[in-house]
Amino acid sequence: MPKKLPLKCPSCETTLKVESLQCTQCATRVVGLFDLPLLTRLSPDDQRFVVLFLKASGSLKEMAKQLGYSYPTVRNMLDDLIARIHTLESETNPSNE
Repeated sequence: MPKKLPLKCPSCETTLKVESLQCTQCATRVVGLFDLPLLTRLSPDDQRFVVLFLKASGSLKEMAKQLGYSYPTVRNMLDDLIARIHTLESETNPSNE
Protein backbone atom coordinates (compact mmCIF):
# COMPACT_ATOMS: atom_id res chain seq x y z
CA MET A 1 0.00 0.00 0.00
CA PRO A 2 1.50 3.38 -0.99
CA LYS A 3 2.28 5.91 1.70
CA LYS A 4 -0.27 8.69 2.15
CA LEU A 5 1.05 12.15 1.29
CA PRO A 6 0.85 14.32 4.42
CA LEU A 7 -0.63 17.77 3.76
CA LYS A 8 -0.47 19.33 7.23
CA CYS A 9 2.29 19.47 9.83
CA PRO A 10 1.54 16.84 12.48
CA SER A 11 2.70 19.26 15.16
CA CYS A 12 1.11 22.63 14.30
CA GLU A 13 -1.28 21.87 11.38
CA THR A 14 0.47 24.32 9.01
CA THR A 15 0.29 23.38 5.32
CA LEU A 16 3.42 21.48 4.29
CA LYS A 17 5.54 22.37 1.26
CA VAL A 18 7.71 20.17 -0.94
CA GLU A 19 11.44 20.64 -0.44
CA SER A 20 12.91 18.35 -3.07
CA LEU A 21 12.08 16.18 -6.05
CA GLN A 22 14.22 13.35 -7.39
CA CYS A 23 14.24 11.49 -10.68
CA THR A 24 14.03 7.73 -10.13
CA GLN A 25 15.80 7.12 -13.46
CA CYS A 26 18.98 9.20 -13.13
CA ALA A 27 18.81 10.46 -9.51
CA THR A 28 18.81 14.13 -10.56
CA ARG A 29 17.49 16.10 -7.62
CA VAL A 30 15.73 19.47 -7.59
CA VAL A 31 15.84 21.28 -4.25
CA GLY A 32 13.81 24.30 -3.21
CA LEU A 33 10.60 25.13 -1.39
CA PHE A 34 7.55 24.43 -3.54
CA ASP A 35 3.80 24.59 -2.90
CA LEU A 36 1.89 21.39 -3.52
CA PRO A 37 -0.49 21.68 -6.48
CA LEU A 38 -3.99 22.71 -5.45
CA LEU A 39 -5.66 19.41 -6.35
CA THR A 40 -3.18 17.41 -4.27
CA ARG A 41 -4.07 19.57 -1.27
CA LEU A 42 -7.69 18.43 -1.44
CA SER A 43 -8.81 15.58 0.79
CA PRO A 44 -8.92 12.11 -0.77
CA ASP A 45 -12.74 12.32 -0.81
CA ASP A 46 -12.61 15.67 -2.62
CA GLN A 47 -10.10 14.28 -5.12
CA ARG A 48 -12.43 11.32 -5.81
CA PHE A 49 -15.31 13.76 -6.32
CA VAL A 50 -13.26 15.77 -8.85
CA VAL A 51 -12.31 12.60 -10.76
CA LEU A 52 -15.92 11.41 -10.80
CA PHE A 53 -17.04 14.88 -11.92
CA LEU A 54 -14.59 14.76 -14.84
CA LYS A 55 -15.54 11.19 -15.78
CA ALA A 56 -19.20 12.25 -15.78
CA SER A 57 -18.30 15.14 -18.11
CA GLY A 58 -19.47 17.57 -15.45
CA SER A 59 -22.96 16.08 -15.31
CA LEU A 60 -24.24 16.36 -11.75
CA LYS A 61 -27.26 14.30 -12.78
CA GLU A 62 -24.94 11.45 -13.82
CA MET A 63 -22.92 11.82 -10.62
CA ALA A 64 -26.08 11.66 -8.50
CA LYS A 65 -27.02 8.45 -10.29
CA GLN A 66 -23.56 6.90 -9.78
CA LEU A 67 -23.34 7.97 -6.12
CA GLY A 68 -26.93 7.10 -5.28
CA TYR A 69 -27.62 10.64 -4.01
CA SER A 70 -30.18 13.22 -5.03
CA TYR A 71 -29.21 15.93 -7.48
CA PRO A 72 -29.48 18.68 -4.79
CA THR A 73 -27.14 16.70 -2.51
CA VAL A 74 -24.51 16.39 -5.24
CA ARG A 75 -24.96 20.10 -6.10
CA ASN A 76 -24.33 20.95 -2.43
CA MET A 77 -21.27 18.69 -2.42
CA LEU A 78 -19.92 20.58 -5.45
CA ASP A 79 -20.65 23.96 -3.84
CA ASP A 80 -18.82 22.86 -0.68
CA LEU A 81 -15.86 21.67 -2.75
CA ILE A 82 -15.73 25.00 -4.61
CA ALA A 83 -15.66 26.82 -1.26
CA ARG A 84 -12.77 24.60 -0.05
CA ILE A 85 -10.88 25.31 -3.28
CA HIS A 86 -11.32 29.07 -2.76
CA THR A 87 -10.01 28.67 0.79
CA LEU A 88 -6.95 26.73 -0.42
CA GLU A 89 -6.28 29.35 -3.09
CA SER A 90 -6.47 32.17 -0.55
CA GLU A 91 -4.05 30.30 1.76
CA THR A 92 -1.54 30.07 -1.10
CA ASN A 93 -2.09 33.57 -2.51
CA PRO A 94 -3.49 35.77 0.26
CA SER A 95 -3.03 38.93 -1.85
CA ASN A 96 -5.37 37.58 -4.56
CA GLU A 97 -8.53 37.86 -2.43
